[in-house]
Amino acid sequence: MFSRLPSLVTALCFLYPLFLNPVAAVWPAPQKFTKGDGVQFLNQNIEVTYNGAFIPYTYGYTPSGFTSKEIVQAGVSRALTGIFNSKFVPWILHKPNTKYEPDLDKLEWLQTLEIIQTASDDRSAFKPLAGEVDESYNLTLSKSGHAKLTAVSSIGILRGLETFSQLFYQHSSGTFWYTPYAPVSITDSPKFPHRGILLDTARHFFPVEDILRTIDAMAWSKLNRLHIHVTDSQSWPLVIPSMPELSEKGAHHPSETYSPSDVESIQKYGAVRGVEVYFEIDMPGHIGSVSLSHPELIVAYNEQPYHWWCAQPPCGAFKLNNTAVDEFLGRLFDDLLPRVERYAAYFHTGGDELNRNDSMLDEGIRSNSSEVLQPLLQKFIDKQHERVREKGLTPVVWEEIPLEWNVTLGKGTVVQSWLGAGAVKELVGMGHRVIDSNYNFWYLDCGRGQWITWENGLPFKTGYPFNDWCGPTKSWGLIYSHDPTANLTEEEAKLVLGGEVAVWSETIDPMNLDGIVWPRASVAGEVLWSGRVDDNTGQNRSQIEAFPRLTEFRERLVRRGVRASPISQEFCVQGEPWECEFAM
Repeated sequence: MFSRLPSLVTALCFLYPLFLNPVAAVWPAPQKFTKGDGVQFLNQNIEVTYNGAFIPYTYGYTPSGFTSKEIVQAGVSRALTGIFNSKFVPWILHKPNTKYEPDLDKLEWLQTLEIIQTASDDRSAFKPLAGEVDESYNLTLSKSGHAKLTAVSSIGILRGLETFSQLFYQHSSGTFWYTPYAPVSITDSPKFPHRGILLDTARHFFPVEDILRTIDAMAWSKLNRLHIHVTDSQSWPLVIPSMPELSEKGAHHPSETYSPSDVESIQKYGAVRGVEVYFEIDMPGHIGSVSLSHPELIVAYNEQPYHWWCAQPPCGAFKLNNTAVDEFLGRLFDDLLPRVERYAAYFHTGGDELNRNDSMLDEGIRSNSSEVLQPLLQKFIDKQHERVREKGLTPVVWEEIPLEWNVTLGKGTVVQSWLGAGAVKELVGMGHRVIDSNYNFWYLDCGRGQWITWENGLPFKTGYPFNDWCGPTKSWGLIYSHDPTANLTEEEAKLVLGGEVAVWSETIDPMNLDGIVWPRASVAGEVLWSGRVDDNTGQNRSQIEAFPRLTEFRERLVRRGVRASPISQEFCVQGEPWECEFAM
């Protein structure tokens, strides 16, 4: 029997390309995709219309407002620029010395792109609650050289334009662009309405241009929520005009702050790309930086040894039984929330990792008893969420608030889950809507070693080999394996809005941001857009099918200016999927 294995493996390898029919070129995978093998060339003067009106291709077009036409025209500009300027000659996707490009002696042209939006956008299209905007689209490329993109909303059109851009490559001659897949028919829509990234800007600061580049890569990946964890005990980079002392004393450096105009520009940049940017001020823990300007409001700031008081130095929590804290938050929210509400539907109030011991140092409490602290925390959360709602926003909290502290949450509050171990099922069982960020799968900072130092002797022996708490590194394959609705009933699954990959920045700064986030965030993007299960087969999506598409998408990211990391060696990228498969 075993003597036949080599010949059997050879036969299977020969047949593999015949029964593997990957969804060519597109990431994340559309729900339905049929393609041909015809070649069509794209002219830089392609005629584009939107609801019957001609739209010129204007390089770098930026909308001046939030009209549907301007949003679509800007999307057309970005999509065509992504094709014409990225210089993506796909030699790396093919074996050396093989012919992969079409001949130029007979050119069939894609002549028109007709865009039809079937319904009018309302204001919520650009700051929606999860599920409020229809992101579905239909895209066809006909044999006769006409493309048609139809969507209910302008955001759906943006998703379809991104797919359209991924169908094309540049010819090595340098002046021709082509798709080898005509005719094409795509019907597509997301499985989950919330598909995001959490970016921590408190432990390391990220300049605005890095955040904007992240938003671009999110839009290309069909991710639609950027959650900025903007403050923490380590720093307060957020400028509050009515309370300038917060950032003046709390930022790492005067140059490392976000002004109101920065916040608005980030949010507007995201909104016109279908990426909603919302903010988190974590409280009542993770707030120690406030002590630098308002020490009377904070307990346990920079207390040592820190691990008695918090998960990371310099610690610090709000006093839970102090009217001055409530007055402070009233002024803060009156300044901040009306500004961020213009472009967001959510505001995150944090609530993770509150250490009971902190209140032992609070002269108004002097207790670490849950029986004492829970009513105070309930009152604290009720008041802050009332303020959030009064400003037209929906509050979001971390899972500890309902699960560890048994705080009752108001209707509509969203809970972000990160600890795994059945927490999502418990939360949806309580009726909560959930964002899943299970650290076992979707924490992108994990597996890269400790951020703390260890003294020689017993501390050294205790810490060795200095792995971080959430290792190993979350490889793209592990990220791809996670299903946010695993082990849930159909009704329970309806309460899972989607998920976010987390980018906690203890050891991440602008120098390594792109390589850590991309393309791994795009992998979670496919899980959340396409679903972990392929409806066409009823089976979990395979790494073997995903690998060629992901490697191609990574190349597109790089050529658009994102320093995304490779996911495999070049031989595997150029070869057949089975050549680097671990087969049994």
